[in-house]
Amino acid sequence: MTNASVAFTALSDPTRRAIFEGLADGPRSVAEISRGLPVSRPAVSQHLRVLKDAGLVFARPQGTRQLYQVDPSGIEEVRRYFDQFWGRALAAFKKTAERQQEER
Repeated sequence: MTNASVAFTALSDPTRRAIFEGLADGPRSVAEISRGLPVSRPAVSQHLRVLKDAGLVFARPQGTRQLYQVDPSGIEEVRRYFDQFWGRALAAFKKTAERQQEER
């Protein structure tokens, strides 16, 4: 499975997606992440582990706690995956437009 596939699998869970989206605003501790979610702190920790294993987040220590944040390199991997489709789609669009122009 590619890194992008692992990321998509990790983000397929609505709770993980909510956690990931919440980290877009900046680093947060497990306690901060847990607020507002309908799951326990241990469950949040498990979801963070999956996101971390997928390369989408990383943790850095701050005192006695870990702060989780979005991992830019993981996001770049997903972006590269989608960029390949944009390039192909734009090339196909250009080819179709040129062919239609020639037919006129």
